Amino acid sequence: MLVVGADVGGTSVRVVVASTSGQRLGAGRAAGGNPTTHDPREAAGHLAAALGEALRGGDPARVGAAVLGVAGYARLAADPAARAAFDDAWRGVGLTCRYTLASDALVAFAAGTAEPHGTVLIAGTGSIAAAVRDRQLGRIADGHGWLLGDDGSGFWLGRGAVRVALSDLDHARQPGPLSRAVLRALLGSDDIAPRIRDTAAALVQRVRADPPVALAALAPLVFEAYRLGDPAAVALVEGAATALVTTVGIVRTPDDASPVVLAGGLLTADTPLAAEVATRIAKTWPDAPRGTAGDGAAAAAWLAALDLAARRAADPVDTADAVGPVDPAELHRALLG
Repeated sequence: MLVVGADVGGTSVRVVVASTSGQRLGAGRAAGGNPTTHDPREAAGHLAAALGEALRGGDPARVGAAVLGVAGYARLAADPAARAAFDDAWRGVGLTCRYTLASDALVAFAAGTAEPHGTVLIAGTGSIAAAVRDRQLGRIADGHGWLLGDDGSGFWLGRGAVRVALSDLDHARQPGPLSRAVLRALLGSDDIAPRIRDTAAALVQRVRADPPVALAALAPLVFEAYRLGDPAAVALVEGAATALVTTVGIVRTPDDASPVVLAGGLLTADTPLAAEVATRIAKTWPDAPRGTAGDGAAAAAWLAALDLAARRAADPVDTADAVGPVDPAELHRALLG
């Protein structure tokens, strides 16, 4: 029997096909499939493309279980038309087994640990923290989007970087490394017009020309300025770390010794924010193991394998169809290293 795992994000869809013993047999990738940020039919088409690539040369009839970790999965659960589009994509590549929808937060947790309980903190364009119990989501904090939340996220840092630049202009201060980087990134030059207000107005208009979440692309500028010792960038990184760890504290008790998994681009890459958050997590929960999320598609396949093993052990269709006992930790190491 085979399993399918999919990490369906806003930027890309990644799919892994694996055996129940942990052998990867296929992989596929396509453009973003978040049904909240993309038209559901377009998103489903990207999922179908990634599935088709991963299943190339294989028999879809051998797939016995699948987990799709979807950013915006609540849309699929609530919108029959969106779910129908995904169902059509699923059947269109020859798959006949049912698939299970899962939050991208749950898949991110599974990508960092084989333990059934713990906490996941995600910081990318947005930010969210969630408790996990018995491999199911429990209490959730933040994830409210750029307008009302996502404290400590890439958007939060990017907006803060522009505000630093505007403050320097308002006070007629010599721009620091962060302000100069923002001006170059958005206006093409860090030269300031003879009338400072003209530069500030141009900066505001440039930001307004793009979707608000595009500000997340400025987060790397904050990290570069942090490494140069710019006080404004240091304050932003420390503020983001404080906000993120505070969000974790909402869903996690002070004496919790279960794992904390860090996920999302800002926390899985070698960034000052990742280091600062890891230090604060270790100080606040000294007995908690810390993990970093790996391949989300492989983690989704792992969850699918656990689900298939449990179902087949309880009610095997026949001897050939039965799946033997699965050691979650060993299977996790096989699929994710």
